[in-house]
Amino acid sequence: MTKQTRRKFTAEFKAKVVLETLKNQKTLAQLSQQYEVNVITISKWKADFLENMSSIFDRKGSSSPEEESPEVEKLYAQIGQLKVENDFLKKSAKRLGISDSEWK
Repeated sequence: MTKQTRRKFTAEFKAKVVLETLKNQKTLAQLSQQYEVNVITISKWKADFLENMSSIFDRKGSSSPEEESPEVEKLYAQIGQLKVENDFLKKSAKRLGISDSEWK
């Protein structure tokens, strides 16, 4: 006996099925049979869509400060690394007797 794995549906497929339900041209039972998806699953997808559809119209450029791009995070990491190196060099120069004015 083979183990049956759960099917995974793409966002495009889910959107297609939900749009069909919103058209009200076919019943959920007909759509379930057509797309070979359980009626309850289609209902959940539709509810999720209706709950989150307003997020489609949110501005793309207005990201919150918590949502920084990986490039910005990479730059912050580099700044931190350079600060640590700079502090180390200052301490080393001080131990060797080199004053700040000599290496600036």
